[in-house]
Amino acid sequence: MARILITSGPTRQYLDPVRYLTNASSGRMGKALAEAALELGHEVTIVSGPVDVVYPPAARVIPVVSTEDMLAASQQVFGDCDGLIGVAAPSDYRPVMVAPNKIAKTGEPLVLHLVETADVVATLGASKTRQWLVGFALETEDHRLRALAKAEKKHCDLMVLNGPEAMHSTSNNVEIMDRAGNVLEALSGPKEEVARGIFAVIERRLIRGLA
Repeated sequence: MARILITSGPTRQYLDPVRYLTNASSGRMGKALAEAALELGHEVTIVSGPVDVVYPPAARVIPVVSTEDMLAASQQVFGDCDGLIGVAAPSDYRPVMVAPNKIAKTGEPLVLHLVETADVVATLGASKTRQWLVGFALETEDHRLRALAKAEKKHCDLMVLNGPEAMHSTSNNVEIMDRAGNVLEALSGPKEEVARGIFAVIERRLIRGLA
């Protein structure tokens, strides 16, 4: 049995008390991967941003809001896990300042000053000892090249490529690549089926250590 951390869903970076930056990640892929892992008898902890999906009751779920929250919660549990599946879509930017009150309309353009948030998977990857990491790369161009760069930067053993059409969808179309750039598997269909296919590769190559 492996102890697996899954980051899932979007994060929110607030501009003021009611407005925030986010994306359309639904948490469905994270839920499906958790189900696939649990079906094989593994122990699952999910660190999830705000989603409407209901995660499997057998999983431990840690709800978070911001990217900073997701990183902090993940760091708390990562050391006790055997591997990480980073399927979450954390917001990459946050405002320099969060307005204490609701920003009122003035009739003039509103200028936002944004800075990058910490990279959750890369930060965890830099601190790993024995753990394996699986990252997700959602790209709109140069998919494989960008995914390989991310695998290197984030210290990932495998990288799962998908596109923006996966956001808030019940289906997905992915390629699974190793760090050498080899496409190990191409999967398409309902996210539940795709998740089982992804986890079969994880089980074979990372958990059981077979080529």
